[in-house]
Amino acid sequence: MSMFSDAGEEAYFVGGCVRNSLLNVGVSDLDVSTSVRPDRVMDLAKAQGFKAIPTGLEHGTVTVVVEGEAFEITTFRKDVETDGRRAVVAFADTLEDDARRRDFTMNALYARADGSVIDPLGGLADLEARRVRFIDDPDQRIREDYLRILRFFRFHAWYGDDEAGLDAEGLAACAQNVEGLSSLSKERIGAEVVKLLSASAPDRAIAAMDHAGVLNALLPGASTKAFFLLTSFEKAADPVVRLAALGAFDVVALLRLSKAQTRQYDMLRTYSASAQTIREIAYREGEKTAWDVAALRAAFFEQPLPASLSDEIARAANAQFPVSAQDLMPDLSGPALGAMLRELEQTWIESGFALSHEDLMQRVRPNGPV
Repeated sequence: MSMFSDAGEEAYFVGGCVRNSLLNVGVSDLDVSTSVRPDRVMDLAKAQGFKAIPTGLEHGTVTVVVEGEAFEITTFRKDVETDGRRAVVAFADTLEDDARRRDFTMNALYARADGSVIDPLGGLADLEARRVRFIDDPDQRIREDYLRILRFFRFHAWYGDDEAGLDAEGLAACAQNVEGLSSLSKERIGAEVVKLLSASAPDRAIAAMDHAGVLNALLPGASTKAFFLLTSFEKAADPVVRLAALGAFDVVALLRLSKAQTRQYDMLRTYSASAQTIREIAYREGEKTAWDVAALRAAFFEQPLPASLSDEIARAANAQFPVSAQDLMPDLSGPALGAMLRELEQTWIESGFALSHEDLMQRVRPNGPV
């Protein structure tokens, strides 16, 4: 920040880093807003010996790396034209112009290097009340970028006051603009859904999304019944598990989830509907997957989890099959060897991992099991 002040220029921390600092929660991105044009930002940074990366010069953004920390520095901007997905922007001269192009009042907070806060649009009062409120006209803000519909619910899940509920004007504007979601890329939608479902308690936000018609616009056929029950059984917030509780979807087509997330989702849906015991799932897939499947089943079938489940899962996940291929050779080989190993392993699993090596070997003869 002294890079700017020493040159007689103004610059402010803005957005999430200010909001989260005031809420005393973790800060991930360090964004700076300045009246300085990007070419001069590059020159100032290089003069200080900082690494300057022209990450988005056409949008006025330069990333400056200082002691391994990346600062995204963006020149004051104002929207000239929007189409619901992206905006044509022009540089602005005042902080107030820059603030009015942002989405929510709590994101239009600026901080000087000394920590003093500039609040041009009443964001501090909204932040204190944990009220997610669009800047000026909610309908206009949404039509500038329809992703703001999802951000409205996501920000409430993370920062809103559930007892006070969601801002009525904002919620109504989201409901009125649901059709605009179809213009968004599936990648942007998927990223927002994952962030929303990662919140510690997104129930109220999901209920509001469902009521406004947003949830089924994103995930046709979604049902919240099991989702609301899942939060009583889950051990930790996992967005993919929560997504599985909402229903069966083509998550690649609808949300463009990562390959790892898609595999996890498909596995959870498959195991949840299968006859495989939680014990076997824990043995084959590990403790977390077994617990996630157990929680999903409990939510789907509206049944409590047994008190002994945690111990049972831990025991199964750490169990070691006591027979190896070497134990069955040379009497068995090839496909017959593989089939016998699988049969013995299944028998051992069904015994609750109680059968010993000797017990299992007694069942083996060259022509098959006793």
